Amino acid sequence: MSDQSAFDTDVWTLTRFVIETGRQAKGATGELTQLLTAMLTAIKAISSAVRKAGLAHLQGLAGSVNVTGDDVKKLDVLSNTLVINMLQASYGTCCMVSEENKDLIITPKDKRGKYVVCFDPLDGSSNIDCLASIGTIFAIYKRTSEGEPTDEDALQQGNNMVCAGYALYGSATLVALSTGAGLNFFMLDPAIGEFILIERNVRIKQKGKIYSLNEGYAKYFHPSINEYLKHKKYPEDGSSPYGARYVGSMVSDVHRTIAYGGIFMYPANEKSPKGKLRLLYECNPIAFLIEQAGGLATTGTQRILDVQPEALHQRVPFVVGSPDDVNEYLSFVKKFS
Repeated sequence: MSDQSAFDTDVWTLTRFVIETGRQAKGATGELTQLLTAMLTAIKAISSAVRKAGLAHLQGLAGSVNVTGDDVKKLDVLSNTLVINMLQASYGTCCMVSEENKDLIITPKDKRGKYVVCFDPLDGSSNIDCLASIGTIFAIYKRTSEGEPTDEDALQQGNNMVCAGYALYGSATLVALSTGAGLNFFMLDPAIGEFILIERNVRIKQKGKIYSLNEGYAKYFHPSINEYLKHKKYPEDGSSPYGARYVGSMVSDVHRTIAYGGIFMYPANEKSPKGKLRLLYECNPIAFLIEQAGGLATTGTQRILDVQPEALHQRVPFVVGSPDDVNEYLSFVKKFS
């Protein structure tokens, strides 16, 4: 008889994990579990579409530009529609904010629940055609008002988040998820179509050896940033310089930062004086996850999760990573202010 010892018969799937944590929460109704299950179905479908993109002629541009000025790829459109349909069918949302939609997406009255979801259905999609890793990012809040959902329901500080996560479509499909009690990693097992818990209570290193940003914009950076980068490349104390890594897919760069430590930066520059990354569905969820892993997330002047959003597609400068690295960066900001 063949050896069955490698087969886990008490496997922790993401669904099981969410049910378990839901049961421990006071006053839990199961609505968040339902919502997350729907989100995971969308992620599995996007993962499948990403893997088949070239074969199914899903590569290339869809011939339009989204609300924040990025060229829209065919896979963007597909992913966006998938997430919206799945979340509305979960009966858990009252409204949603997507990178691909200019206005608030209001769930039909008969399908409404108590949660607000802000998401980027396919982050880093400029990398689709060269087969680099891409991802999905989402943040979940409880609605704050009664009656018809409005923008105000979505314009909540990151501090109010009840759950955040990202999916990374790389050499494997991984989901990083937190409901506010630590960060956990789950990997998609294609054989059973389930996300399996692979790492519990993930912690970021106190200090890393990698910095990550688009240095092509150095000409437009504030002097404090160029000074900080110079310090990373030519350390005055004779220590080894930092390595540079930059994929250009934020989920990919952030995941590496959590896994190996270091710092990821998308600061403001002369061309993008308010930064380029969007607060509601890129910076807030990633900041929440980084903090859950023991890291820091800042605009350079303020903790990301303390920023009061003023518009659905608001941009902010974004610096996240290992506590020592982010604090060192902030010391350079202080020096130049």
